[in-house]
Amino acid sequence: MSQTIELRASGEGVILPVRAQAGARRTCLRGIQAGALKVAVAQAPERGKANDAIVRLLCDQLGLKRNQLELIAGASSPRKRFLVRGISLEELRQRVAEAADGAK
Repeated sequence: MSQTIELRASGEGVILPVRAQAGARRTCLRGIQAGALKVAVAQAPERGKANDAIVRLLCDQLGLKRNQLELIAGASSPRKRFLVRGISLEELRQRVAEAADGAK
């Protein structure tokens, strides 16, 4: 059963939904869950450390530069939304699918 991610185009880029688990044993992508990219980071959710780790993981796994990615919702929640600039919706969908497949 293949799950799909619910990407949405916006005026500034593409909205990427993320479900985050902070304080995990290791930092990694865990695939797609409930329409969002599931990520786990070892950092604790304090003073933005986990969010910074998520940004680094997403940049690394999706081939993005740091300035292309902005946390726009969910700074203190496991459900987050990132704005991804400088990439088309379809290109991001392909990168997410490839990264999520590699996570299995």
